[in-house]
Amino acid sequence: MWFEESVVYQIYPLGLCGAPLQNDGKQEHRILRILDWVEHIKALGATCVLFNPLFESDAHGYDTRDYNEIDCRLGTKEDFQEVCNALHKAGIRILLDGVFNHAGRGFWAFKDVQEKKWDSAYKDWFHISFDGNTGYNDGFWYEAWEGCYELVKLNLHNPAVRQYLFDAVRGWVRDYDIDGLRLDVAYCLDLDFLAELRNLANEIKPEFVLVGETLHGDYNRWMNEHACHGVTNYECYKGLYSSFNTGNMHEISYSLNRQFGSEQWCLYTGKHLLNFADNHDVTRIATILEDKKCLEPLYGMLFAMPGVPAVYYGSEWKVEGAKRDGDPTLRPSIEKPVNNELTEWITKLAKAHTVSTALCYGSYRNVMVQPRQLIFERRTENERVLVAINADNAPYHAHFDAQSGRAVDLITGKEHDFGGGSELPPYSCFYWKTE
Repeated sequence: MWFEESVVYQIYPLGLCGAPLQNDGKQEHRILRILDWVEHIKALGATCVLFNPLFESDAHGYDTRDYNEIDCRLGTKEDFQEVCNALHKAGIRILLDGVFNHAGRGFWAFKDVQEKKWDSAYKDWFHISFDGNTGYNDGFWYEAWEGCYELVKLNLHNPAVRQYLFDAVRGWVRDYDIDGLRLDVAYCLDLDFLAELRNLANEIKPEFVLVGETLHGDYNRWMNEHACHGVTNYECYKGLYSSFNTGNMHEISYSLNRQFGSEQWCLYTGKHLLNFADNHDVTRIATILEDKKCLEPLYGMLFAMPGVPAVYYGSEWKVEGAKRDGDPTLRPSIEKPVNNELTEWITKLAKAHTVSTALCYGSYRNVMVQPRQLIFERRTENERVLVAINADNAPYHAHFDAQSGRAVDLITGKEHDFGGGSELPPYSCFYWKTE
């Protein structure tokens, strides 16, 4: 499947395009700003764009009003079609954010319930009790997502709700030729709903991919033949920055071996999780990383670990933002992309990842683990790559069994001789493809 070999570029469109935080009802053609980013995304080496919500909503996009209309703050259907056409012409696939667990209070079906109460034909689209109330004083109680009453939980057991959502997905494929979905809070979705959505994905378009948002637990619950193709790897997200901040490569190496090692008890060997250094919900990596010089080796690890690497817009040139300052800080308006030394480094990593079958599909094995150094192997039947990380401010002379005399670094193209040990400069990363 194409997703297994992809590099994902994530965009939160309401933020990047500078939309007002609340839906003011005024139509602006802001989504066309993305056209100025297509060449940058392609040059970076990304092969897929993940768009966070862009359908009509109350505020931040996850409070949908209408699943069939582009948010007026972003533009029109024709505007987004132009963006999608430009991305596809550049060879870039498209994932949309499928927000199916809940809708906004402005969702047209919920508005009908507010008006007609018991007489609404849509009262069973939600989990409602007319014997209660909420802080909004609607005259009835309803189940919300994790107590956030601006997010009204949909009744996914209702066939009419499923039909509405599935018809919306069919419309997105018809109108925008999308290639898959990121499923918001997939860990909250009913498994039978996921199974039916997977059946739709199998029918709707060849290799239509579902990527679920998951946080904790056994990801196999939501990632299998009857659910998502892949899920978000929050376990390794935490281990990634924490290992660099605490000088403890044992943490991330343990997580990677637990997930992808060769032992029978390893959880996800052969599967493809979505890996990330940051996203629209968490503190930017350039902010949370204590030693900023570790950014290059950290991204080096991100692009070499099993799974699909993702880059969040702006982070490729060190944009900062702290979760404690509010979500809008994590989702800034940016007119045009920027290039710097980190951008150039990520471009090299993306190219190396894309051309390497071992980095896309290979097994995982820890070769050498030290507090601030990590060497691991990615291997397929036809290719073997040793990934070497030094997160220290001093050089490190690594002695290990390379099982080969010479190699070539996939990042720089330079040859490497393992004889006498391998010198790892400060804050360095190598992808040694062995002979």
